[in-house]
Amino acid sequence: MRSNGASALLNAFQGLKISACTPLRQLRAPIQHQSKVLSAALLQNGRAFSTSPAMMGTWLEPSLNRKKKMAKGRPRVATGGSTKGTTVIWGDYGLRMVDHHRRISAKSLKMAEDTIKVRLRGEKYRLYKRKCCNVGVYVSGNEMRMGKGKGSFDHWATRMAVSQVLFEIKGRIHEQIVRDAFRLAGNKLPGQWEFVKKGDAPVVGITKLDGITLEDLKRPRKQLAPQELIEVSTSTTTAEVGSTSTPPSS
Repeated sequence: MRSNGASALLNAFQGLKISACTPLRQLRAPIQHQSKVLSAALLQNGRAFSTSPAMMGTWLEPSLNRKKKMAKGRPRVATGGSTKGTTVIWGDYGLRMVDHHRRISAKSLKMAEDTIKVRLRGEKYRLYKRKCCNVGVYVSGNEMRMGKGKGSFDHWATRMAVSQVLFEIKGRIHEQIVRDAFRLAGNKLPGQWEFVKKGDAPVVGITKLDGITLEDLKRPRKQLAPQELIEVSTSTTTAEVGSTSTPPSS
């Protein structure tokens, strides 16, 4: 009886026996393969910047201390050979300032953005903002009482330099529709604006590098005479200075 009971108990334990577990390397292999495929796809279709939304603040109102006084400042106009911010980078079309540098308030930027979105309603596109409002404007002058101090906070603004791109658009959308949207947005913004496309020539100050290079701009504008003419003129001047005229004999 005991032998039969022991065999039955042994058979029951053998039925509950767990199958041999697979090695950890075999379990990690498909996971590593999937991760390599995913990383390759991300590198192939990845973007040049992070697309994660900002946790604090927006492009119209940053997460900065309003009580801290800020300098008024002026937009820096790149005239020493820099073309930063004057070409379309991420999108296919852009809106660029052409007249003069200035400060643009967040209210004007929001109005221009809403105008573009209303005009392009129903289209498949993506709008890129190249500037952010990180300058605090404070009430001063005749808008406050006389005395010391800079005044209270009024609104956020951004410094917009001449020939800089403000908006960019990319998507399956016709060029004329984008032109019309940017035209309406430019009417809501101060200053004069132009429509640019990806691949257009960059700008240094107000000079477009269309057919010329930075080296051509850095060369002296005064045309120098050839070396042969300089030598001839130098020898002629020396002869005239060293020559003596004798009066005719009577």
